[in-house]
Amino acid sequence: MSNLPSDVASGSGTQTDPYVLENNTGTVTLEAGKFYVLESGTTIGTKKGDNSNDSGSGTTASTGGIVVNGASLEVQDGSQINGTLDISAAGSSVMMDTASKWVEQTNLPGHSSVGGETYGYPALQNAVVSGLLNNDGTPNTNTSLILNGIPGKFGGNSGKIGIVGQVSGVQGSHLIIESASSGNPIPPGSNNTASGVHYGVNVLVPSEYANTTGSDGLDYDSVALSYTKLADGSYSVDGGTTSYTCFLSGSMIRMSEGDVAVEDIQIGDEVVAFDWKNNKEVTRPVVWVGKSHAVVRPGLPDDAAGYPVRVLKDAIADGVPYKDMLITAEHCLFFENRFVPVRMLVNGVSIFYDKSITSYDYYHVETEQHSVIQADGMLTESYLDTGNRSSFRQTGTVVTLRGTVQSWEKNAGAPLGVERSFVEPLFQKLEARTSCLTQTTSVPLAKSNLTNDPDLHLVTESGAIIRPIRHDGERYSFMLPANTACVRIVSRASRPADVIGPFVDDRRMMGVAVADVYFVTAKQQTHITAHLQSEKPVGWHATDWTDCAWTNGDAVLPLDELTQSGMGILSLNIRAAGPYLEQNTKAVLENRRSA
Repeated sequence: MSNLPSDVASGSGTQTDPYVLENNTGTVTLEAGKFYVLESGTTIGTKKGDNSNDSGSGTTASTGGIVVNGASLEVQDGSQINGTLDISAAGSSVMMDTASKWVEQTNLPGHSSVGGETYGYPALQNAVVSGLLNNDGTPNTNTSLILNGIPGKFGGNSGKIGIVGQVSGVQGSHLIIESASSGNPIPPGSNNTASGVHYGVNVLVPSEYANTTGSDGLDYDSVALSYTKLADGSYSVDGGTTSYTCFLSGSMIRMSEGDVAVEDIQIGDEVVAFDWKNNKEVTRPVVWVGKSHAVVRPGLPDDAAGYPVRVLKDAIADGVPYKDMLITAEHCLFFENRFVPVRMLVNGVSIFYDKSITSYDYYHVETEQHSVIQADGMLTESYLDTGNRSSFRQTGTVVTLRGTVQSWEKNAGAPLGVERSFVEPLFQKLEARTSCLTQTTSVPLAKSNLTNDPDLHLVTESGAIIRPIRHDGERYSFMLPANTACVRIVSRASRPADVIGPFVDDRRMMGVAVADVYFVTAKQQTHITAHLQSEKPVGWHATDWTDCAWTNGDAVLPLDELTQSGMGILSLNIRAAGPYLEQNTKAVLENRRSA
């Protein structure tokens, strides 16, 4: 007799052995924290009318669908979802596998107003995705839609996409992902040409907007969402970069009546706060309690993937904390009158990412003002609303209306200490203390091999790789063929926080620092400065420098019409490069080249 949940054909619901969904003409609700796959040939929901790319009736009329409900779902190419794919619940994650072909979307609201042709995943041509936005129209920062196989040269490592919003009576709104340049190729399977190509899936926007007028005379609005390119070449659309500072279940918070589990705290309870300016304890009422659920995304770096950080008993001092402490990576501990994010103190021994936990509930406790409080005997912080309150479910009755987004600069209970000069001595002190502990992790942080070789090369619009014909000190020279409109400067890339240490608060992917760039022919030498402008092409980090700029490992360099008259030499002055992690070089380069 099978113990499998309903609507599941096989599997155990884990990341390595996900539940395999069966065909279903109605709506399937997934179990929070579990992993699922919709295999090729499987259909959920019922299509009504023709396919959406034919007549426009399929998307708005289809019924059923999938409610992800905090689970993780892989949608394989060749599967079909009709109706609604609901990813509104916190912790929901959906990954769209690379499509073997793309369908032209012609029924989307505001389609003609965005310009060019619009293409989408065949698996979702008769469905809308609900939940990328909250009911108030703000981005849902605690859910994720991961898009694999975006064709063309879309976007680099991070940036913005948009949602064209619905109007009254219109359901099939569209998540628009613009290509990086108008010259990008049309997706495979299409015979059309267009000056601007857009890619994406249908998205259901939860409220009515009126901003942009389409050719149909209706009004639409665009909402910006953030995306991040993952290590495997996919794109995670999560609505923003808001980080969470939270306690996991079982965290013991010092209250006026003693230590209380965070999940048992109610609005109106009195929490003990440390008034560090006057060196005394005070009590403050709890004005808001929030709960949400997280599912780890292993494709991201540990500090961004969602793994909780475990601070072992006695890791800070004898009896501090008095038991193992579990908090999120951005949660701050209090040292020497300053807050320090715990991710900057991870040493892999006494403070480490607990990768045995891939799904968990987490909690916020807010006081009238941001406060230094105690959890598990360690001084830490209460909740500071920097814009992610909507991701949490309210528990209890609201005592105070908390509507204003706050900031560390204006509202923090203590200064934020992230400077290397302050954090590195703390890191070293806690790392040295690990030898005194009886309980530690069995595997410390791996010592990665480093290299200063950037493996610098260019990639043309057609995907051809160009290696340097000459390398003399800081100067690299490349022979460019005629009619090359732009190139990508591709190199190894690593984060300073990885190659130097977590006590460095710089988690950008750093490629090479490019100073002077010249295009040289037999007749002339042209100075190229696109990367030095305030508005830079894709793949360049913003900087205050005026004579040099860092790439993220894959940066676009426009050449305009410089090569129309023939070939020439592109000369780059590389001011700085490395160090890089050797172990991730292959993955980084494959990631860049797949764009």
